[in-house]
Amino acid sequence: MGYAHDYATAILHRGRTPMEPVDFVPDWADGPRKTKHYPGADALPLPDGGPWPPGASVARGLAGGPMGGPGERVAFDRALLGELLRDSYGLTGRRLGVQANTDLDALPFYPLANWSRGTASGGGLYPVAIYWVSGPSDPAPPGVHHYSPRHHAMRRLLTGDVTGEVRAALGEDAPGPVTDQYLVLGIKYWQNAFKYNSFSFHAVSMDLGALLGTWRLWLRARGVEVEPALWFDEERLARLLGVEGADEGVFAVVPLPWTGAREPGPAPQRAAVRRRDAERSRRVLSFEALRAMQEATSAHAGRRPGPGALAPAAALPPPEGATVALPPPTPLDAGVRGALRRRRSSFGRFAAGRPVTGGQLAAALASAAAGSRIGGDGERAGADGLVKLYALVNHVEGVAPGAYAYVPERGALRRVTEGAPGPFLQRTYFLANYNLEQAGAVLVPTVRTHAVLDAVGDRGYRLVNALIGAVAQATYTASAALGLGCGVALGFDNVAYREELGLLETDEAPLLIMMIGHERPAPADFRFEIAR
Repeated sequence: MGYAHDYATAILHRGRTPMEPVDFVPDWADGPRKTKHYPGADALPLPDGGPWPPGASVARGLAGGPMGGPGERVAFDRALLGELLRDSYGLTGRRLGVQANTDLDALPFYPLANWSRGTASGGGLYPVAIYWVSGPSDPAPPGVHHYSPRHHAMRRLLTGDVTGEVRAALGEDAPGPVTDQYLVLGIKYWQNAFKYNSFSFHAVSMDLGALLGTWRLWLRARGVEVEPALWFDEERLARLLGVEGADEGVFAVVPLPWTGAREPGPAPQRAAVRRRDAERSRRVLSFEALRAMQEATSAHAGRRPGPGALAPAAALPPPEGATVALPPPTPLDAGVRGALRRRRSSFGRFAAGRPVTGGQLAAALASAAAGSRIGGDGERAGADGLVKLYALVNHVEGVAPGAYAYVPERGALRRVTEGAPGPFLQRTYFLANYNLEQAGAVLVPTVRTHAVLDAVGDRGYRLVNALIGAVAQATYTASAALGLGCGVALGFDNVAYREELGLLETDEAPLLIMMIGHERPAPADFRFEIAR
C-alpha cells in the first residue's frame, strides 16, 4: 500500500486526531498572491465573447448534446477560450455582504477584497495555474502561456511550438482529439498550504475537480465535449513548464477540439519555460505530508489505467430501507453563465422558514450525480460509478426529516435514519460560519477511497478528489439556477458521519458536505460587476 492510503486515513480521522503540525498558525501578512506572477511577460488580452446563446442552459450542460441543427458544430477558437476562462476562473465582480464567515471584517478593505469567480475554491484561494500550450492553428505565435485571471489575459512564457512535447507526455492512448491546442492545469501548493498546511493536498485536488467540472458543464451547454487526462508523464510536463514538483504539481491536461487543429509537431529537445513565478511571501514553508503526497501521486503517473480498472471500487448499492419517491426535478432552464455569476457561498444565511421543495431537492441531487462524470481517462477506467450520495433532510416539503441514501436511477431516496438531523449536523461541524440546522438539506458525497487506491494506485487520490470537487461545483451551479443558497464545507467530523449513515461496515468515506436551502430575504449585500 502506498502513502496515499495513510493520508486518506489521516484525512478521515482529522476531526478526532489532528494532523501535524497541530500548532500551525498562518502568517497572513506574509501570504502568497492568489495567482502566479511572471514579471515582464508579454500579455495577450483575451476576448470576453458575445452574449450567452439561448438554450445553453444548466440542464443542457449537465446532460450534454449538440447545439443547433444536425451536423452543426460549435467552433472552438480563442474567442470561445476567452469566454470559458472568464466565466470559470476570471474575476467577474466584487462582493461584500453581511454573513457569518470569519473574514467578514477584512472584506471592506480593498487589498483584501473578495472577487467573485464562477468556480468555487477551498478558502477562496484559487491555487490552480492554467497554462495554454498553443500550436500554429491559432493566429498568434505558438508557445506556452499562463492565464492571468486579474487581467483576463495570457502571459507568454515561451515562444515556439512545443505541442509535440505535450502530446508525447500524454502517451499513445490519451483521451481527447488529435490537436495542437492544450490546457494544462498545475497547482501551486504554497498558494493554499500557507493556510491549510498538511490538509492542503486534500483541498487543492478538489479545486482541480471543481474547475474541470465547470469547464465540462460550460462547454457541454455549448455543444462541445472535452476529455481531460489525469494520467501522463508529469515530470516531463513539469520540466516543460519550468516548475519543480515539490512546489507545483501538474494535475490535468485538456486537449482542445480547436477549429482547424493540426497534428502536434515533433517533440522539441530540451524546450522549457525559463521565466519563474515571483513569490510574494518572504518565507515559504514545506510540509511533510504535502511533499509525500506529491511524490506518491506523481510516481508512475504515466501508467494510465485500462478500461474498467475501477470496477472493484464502484459505489455500493443503497442500503435496504423504506423508499421515498421524489417529485420530478425542477427544470434547470437558467443559462450557465448567469448561474455561474450568481454562484456564491451562503455562509450562514440559510433560513428554515421557507422549506426547499421536493423538486428542488431532486434537481440538486440529480445535478450532483451528473457532476461526478468528468470524462477523460478517469471515466474510461470506470470513474463514473464511484460516487454515492446521501441527503440529511431538515426542511424539505414532502420529505420527513432524516438521513437518506439517493437512488439516482429511480429518482428516489432510501431512508437510513429517522428524525431531525439538525442537532447532529451542528454538533459535528467545526466552524461557526454556518447553522446547518437552518439548511433545507445537507448532501454528502462518498467514495470508497481505499478501494480506488487499491485499483489504480496512489494517483487515484487525485481522481477521487477531482470527482468530489466536480460534484460540489455542479451542486453550486444548480443551486444558483434554482434560486437556492449553497455552501460547501470540509470542516466536519467524517467519522461521525460514517456512524450516522451506517457506513462503519463499509469502506465509504464522506469527503465533504454540501448545504442547500433558501436564504434570509433582503440581504445587506454590495455587488460590483466587472464582467459582461
